[in-house]
Amino acid sequence: MTTDPQHIRMVEALLFAAAEPLDEASLHARLPDDVDLAAAIEGVMAQYADRGVNVVRVAGRWALRTAPDLKFLLEKEVEVTRRLSRAAVETLAIIAYHQPITRAEIEEVRGVAISKGTIDVLMEEDWVRPKGRRKTPGRPVTYGTTPNFLEHFGLEELADLPGIEELKAAGLLSARPPASLVAEAREQAAASAKPDEESEEERFSEWDDPDEERPDEAEVETDDEIEVEEEE
Repeated sequence: MTTDPQHIRMVEALLFAAAEPLDEASLHARLPDDVDLAAAIEGVMAQYADRGVNVVRVAGRWALRTAPDLKFLLEKEVEVTRRLSRAAVETLAIIAYHQPITRAEIEEVRGVAISKGTIDVLMEEDWVRPKGRRKTPGRPVTYGTTPNFLEHFGLEELADLPGIEELKAAGLLSARPPASLVAEAREQAAASAKPDEESEEERFSEWDDPDEERPDEAEVETDDEIEVEEEE
């Protein structure tokens, strides 16, 4: 069955003019009822297969994207507005692979506490959002990734995340924890440790004169010595 060329042009126009990827419901809402959307999208994909831009499906939505082999042309035009900290990157990875997950569970995986600002940064980027509350005492909030996370990293669904073997092959996994994580854990352990009892030298540090007698070294008069002085 041949797809109506006019229908293909309609879908092409919608994808080209869209400010963000469009799902099939949005496309259906703008097209005539007799349009076979699946066939029209396939027609547009075929037309753009060898072009500088391709029709791709990202996070369940359709969009026009620069062809992968031409991305080097745009690399200098990409503006990096914020660089995530190591803690934020680790937290994002844990959420992506273990969602829905609570803050306490994230800290358990990382082995150290995370600051409130770490998750706030990920939420500001619209990569992470609350997913609900766990049905456990305290009803803790759970977190998960957003469709924008999939779009940013070029994933159609979470199942496309690289597996353990792929991460090892890329050199991104190591049996030894990163130095920054070890240092962070040591700092938290030092901060939570109780201070040692005050040493004798610290207690008597106010006596600057080494010849001056300290309270425990001063001679104490006995009752007999006091009576002798009174008789004299």
